[in-house]
Amino acid sequence: MDHTLVGYVRALRAAGADASIAEALDAARAVALVGYANREDLKASLGVALAKSEAEKAIHDRLFDQYFALPATATPPPADRPEPPADGAPAEPAPQAGAVADVADAADAPAVTGDAAVDALLALANGSADARSLALGRAAQAAGVDDIRFFSQIGVLTSRLLDALGIAPLDARLRQRLLEPAAGGDGEAAAAQAELALLRDARERLRRQARALVEQRFELFGRPATEAFMSEVLVERPLGRLAPHDMERMKLAIARMARRLASRHSRRRRVRLNGQLDFRRTLRAAAAHDGVPFTLHHRYRRRDRPRFVVVCDVSGSVAAHVRFLLLFLYALHGAVDDLRSFAFSNRLKDVGPALDGLPFDDAFALILRECGSGSTDYGQALLDLQTTHWDAIDRRTTVIVLGDGRSNHADPRLDILAELADRAKRVLWLCPEPPGRWGSGDSCMLQYQPFCAQVSHCASAADLERAIDEALSAYS
Repeated sequence: MDHTLVGYVRALRAAGADASIAEALDAARAVALVGYANREDLKASLGVALAKSEAEKAIHDRLFDQYFALPATATPPPADRPEPPADGAPAEPAPQAGAVADVADAADAPAVTGDAAVDALLALANGSADARSLALGRAAQAAGVDDIRFFSQIGVLTSRLLDALGIAPLDARLRQRLLEPAAGGDGEAAAAQAELALLRDARERLRRQARALVEQRFELFGRPATEAFMSEVLVERPLGRLAPHDMERMKLAIARMARRLASRHSRRRRVRLNGQLDFRRTLRAAAAHDGVPFTLHHRYRRRDRPRFVVVCDVSGSVAAHVRFLLLFLYALHGAVDDLRSFAFSNRLKDVGPALDGLPFDDAFALILRECGSGSTDYGQALLDLQTTHWDAIDRRTTVIVLGDGRSNHADPRLDILAELADRAKRVLWLCPEPPGRWGSGDSCMLQYQPFCAQVSHCASAADLERAIDEALSAYS
């Protein structure tokens, strides 16, 4: 598979398209048939091979034009750049996809030095866009420009690209002309100034084109990598240190977590019990063959469908974490089919309809308005769960409590939690406070802990993802 197609598949994956190895091989076969010369045929062929959904088709349409086009220089050309061709003169040919594609397969030109190298660079700078794109693309491949990750690397990689292009002889000639003293008559001085202007113009033109190419590669490969890095840092950051401007990026990170959890645990299957033979079914099937067991039947167990009841504390004691906890609960509605969601500060309310039917910001405001007022009372919340929603919990249900366990010195109703632990499959408690603070002040965490299958300190989004992943794994 050629370098150009490999780079395009990388760009698609970085942008969020799930281009598999098999699809990349199909794309390679398609390119072998249609080639790079016809842009529309190439775009249609790659779209059929690599884009499966409407979202991926939109990504392909956007990235194809960006990847296979010559990068436009952002800065205007210098004043002494040659004038555009007059009417009737042949214009510079428009770049085609094949001009960029040839970068992967073009052989390196023989190395030249001295005046020949300077003349070659001048010809390249003042030549056609196709030739310049071919040379810069080859140099970018040698300089590793496609490995760009951060915006701050643009300047360094631009210099590295120019070095790979062989800019050193042109720089040396330019320094020589700048440092040599003015000598000779007016004609020689004018010729020296003209040559200096020509060298400067060529050098600046190549630099602009090289930087534009690096910026293009940053948009294709670097910006998605930067976003992935920032999201990775953000999901490991303690919930209490999240700033308001982090929420937009956190929404995307949580949505990815939910899709990852849904993909990992969505398949229901029968699990074979270590090759145990089912004698009854085997003998029953053998009756049709005079007792000869032609077909062996084994024992299986069916994996339960994940079923969750989530109870989230939205009181003032978790004010620093409540927006994130509800955001995670909001995302879980896309990862778990059978999910009941409740929120409380003292009285428990079903918030599933709000999380299912409203955008997150609207749902968040509604839940805080209806559930966020009043002093914290875990005992009353457990009583409301028992009185009104007890039928939502059975032996297949995992109950998850999101909260710090601070009940404002009210009755913790350990009897209800004990009955809940007997009734449910398991009870998990995810606490945003560190274990060192459990049991201090009005915290009931140490009292609640014996009735929970697991109590975890969840300080970050990554902690919550791991806890939910473990809870879903209990159904496998």
